[in-house]
Amino acid sequence: MNIEIITTPNEDFRETGFGTLKTCNGVLDSINSMGYNVRLEVCQTKENLSEVVTRQPDLVILAVKNIITDDGETICLSEFFAENGINFSGSSKEALMFDSDKALAKSYLKDKGIRTARYFTAVPGEHKRDFDIPINYPLFLKPINSVNYNGKDGLSLVNNFADFQNRVLSLHNLYNVPILVEEYLDGQDFTVSMIKAQDGDMLVSAVEIITPKSDKKIMLLGEEVKKANHKKLISIEDKVIINRVKNLAIDAYIDLNIRDFGQIDIKTNKSGHCFFMQANLVPNMTNGTSRFTEAFTIGLGLTYDEIIGLIVDEGISRV
Repeated sequence: MNIEIITTPNEDFRETGFGTLKTCNGVLDSINSMGYNVRLEVCQTKENLSEVVTRQPDLVILAVKNIITDDGETICLSEFFAENGINFSGSSKEALMFDSDKALAKSYLKDKGIRTARYFTAVPGEHKRDFDIPINYPLFLKPINSVNYNGKDGLSLVNNFADFQNRVLSLHNLYNVPILVEEYLDGQDFTVSMIKAQDGDMLVSAVEIITPKSDKKIMLLGEEVKKANHKKLISIEDKVIINRVKNLAIDAYIDLNIRDFGQIDIKTNKSGHCFFMQANLVPNMTNGTSRFTEAFTIGLGLTYDEIIGLIVDEGISRV
């Protein structure tokens, strides 16, 4: 079997993806240890992708959703390889839209009857007075299209209109997209990793995310905290909560038409009700720091190589 891992120069990417070239080489080493013929391709042009098609690999592992060419064209990899008859890992272009657009995912699942945190979107100048804000403070702000964003500099939690205006402006200037504004939920944070196994069973592992408290005594995961590795994933001991979290994640996986694997973030309020927060369909795969793989290690005792092997096996099963 011939397998190719497809990525692009991604150090400055604001979209989801496996990670840096070092991470992709780690995935390559893992697949290589399984006895497959595997190579890593860093693609920047449509010609690079066409060369992959010419080689006719049995499976391409998509480490990113898109590549952006020098002339500004965005090429969706799943769409490109589907059109060219090449077997690829992960979800379709249509499902990946729910990864790229948080508000779209929330709206879609809300219509399916799945709880989501209340939200609205904002651009600079749209809300001219405090009375225009439809949700009570505190509010959490993040760019609408970046799942990996977790409150850089710790200022994404706002408690008044002046801070709201300033944060919408700064985020919009940085990302040039509408800003998702969510109500703050005062419960627990969870992440759920899921892989469809070759035999058709779904492997589901849910863990709790423990984060430090900010100076305002409100739980907030900031970029500096992440870099300092202070975050912690732990097993969920409450059987009622773990069942609620898993069931919501499975419902979201099915309703969003996710294929192969994905990660669903969920939060609770003080009453223990679960709310969908976001879907990550091309999760970080950095060995040792990936929440996606760490959840499987904590919940199911799987090693990094075993997790990569499950993804490869599911993809190969379509050959």
